[in-house]
Amino acid sequence: QVQLVESGGGSVQPGGSLRLSCAASRTILNIFNMGWYRQAPGKQRELVATITSGGSTNYAESVKGRFTISRDNAKNTVYLQMNSLKPEDTAVYYCNAKNPVRDYWGQGTQVTISS
Repeated sequence: QVQLVESGGGSVQPGGSLRLSCAASRTILNIFNMGWYRQAPGKQRELVATITSGGSTNYAESVKGRFTISRDNAKNTVYLQMNSLKPEDTAVYYCNAKNPVRDYWGQGTQVTISS
């Protein structure tokens, strides 16, 4: 079993920045693909960014050029650096760890962008 704990959410003004962290309970980053997803009120959960065990990254079109996913294997932690935040980025952000046989989710962290 793997626990994922997100942190770093909060409330910022448009144009601001936040960095989300996802700490895994054990060493998995080298064997799991990691991702950040988000769910806004009344909407389905959507992919934000992923990073494979090999280090390849993928981003939703809506966040390209503004968000950066990265990982620190030594700390079993994945990050999501979010810059130039917009009101439409408001959502609960979830961390995900996935491989062909396992799929784990964190509890989510709220991100609110408002003036």
